[in-house]
Amino acid sequence: MLSAAAICPSAPLLVPELCGQRPPLPDLREATAGAVAALRDAAPDVLAVVGPAPHTATWPADAGVDLGPFRGRATTARPTLPLSLALGATLLREAGHAGETVFQGVAEDADPGACAALGRRLAAAAGTVAFLVVGDGSACRSRAAPGWFDERAAGFDAAVEQAVGAGDVGALLDVDPALAADLQAVGRAAWQVLAGAAHGLSCTARIPYADAPFGVGYLVAALRFGDRRRGAT
Repeated sequence: MLSAAAICPSAPLLVPELCGQRPPLPDLREATAGAVAALRDAAPDVLAVVGPAPHTATWPADAGVDLGPFRGRATTARPTLPLSLALGATLLREAGHAGETVFQGVAEDADPGACAALGRRLAAAAGTVAFLVVGDGSACRSRAAPGWFDERAAGFDAAVEQAVGAGDVGALLDVDPALAADLQAVGRAAWQVLAGAAHGLSCTARIPYADAPFGVGYLVAALRFGDRRRGAT
């Protein structure tokens, strides 16, 4: 059963080795570190890292972590995790997590129903399962954004933030894949995997960071889940 989750962006500035020990957004790094530490403290039987990937697949737990592509080049020829999962692995390492970990990539164009079914399967893999969901919101919040400016972007990100903050994770299944693709919101499919895993559970949420630096929607959230009859744990 899903017991806890953290949502964070796939931002390279979260990694000291990429941006140095004095990052441009220390509040984002602090919020993310806190959300990931809460996952470690939940002590799940299995921790699943879920993020966008070239195709939907489970990567080997011993796959390499290469953050070089964030700089525009790979630094190893060995098989490696997709960037979102590599970032998740790095955040878990920095948090001191040493437990069983599953690395689940999700195709950015995956159907919401398939995402939800995948989430249910992952949640049923052990007695307690926690998710680290890595993925960005819209990339069209300003004219300096990677996707230029789209007036729909702010409302899109606000709706996601509202659903997560209210503990209504299931509402993420209503996020339109076509609109998400237009807005380059690459986290959409991963969020919907989380929504599937959370089906039927109560949820309490804390959002320590929600903003759009560089015109990209970054959301950090820490969530706890429980039996709906007893409330979130």
